[in-house]
Amino acid sequence: MTLTIAQAEAMIAAGAARADDLDIAANIAVLDAAAHLKAFARMDGAVLGSIDVSIGKARTSALFQISSEAVWDYCKPGAPAHNLEASNGGLMPFPGGLPIIAADGTVIGAVGVSGGAPSQDLEIAEAAVAALIG
Repeated sequence: MTLTIAQAEAMIAAGAARADDLDIAANIAVLDAAAHLKAFARMDGAVLGSIDVSIGKARTSALFQISSEAVWDYCKPGAPAHNLEASNGGLMPFPGGLPIIAADGTVIGAVGVSGGAPSQDLEIAEAAVAALIG
């Protein structure tokens, strides 16, 4: 299974709706399994500096096939791969990036969100993923 543009756009719409509910202007990026941009939205008023962060969170999640937040467990000081975040052109090991997993368990992409507090970014990303698998 591959991620379609219709699925990516549905995820963007669901994420934006959740961001609206939270009164957050977010940047939402959807990447395919190869970590290439499939769809992107910068909501009105979203911080320009968060564009790169949202894409970076999704890229981190796609490359490691886990949440961007979980990557921190590998790269934080004292962890087995300290400074891992400096690899792959720079990773974003913060909440808000989630893998998109098909029904058969295959990772078909990732979503990344930036614009709110880390917990809000994660909540928006979860809403985006739920639109596809829900």
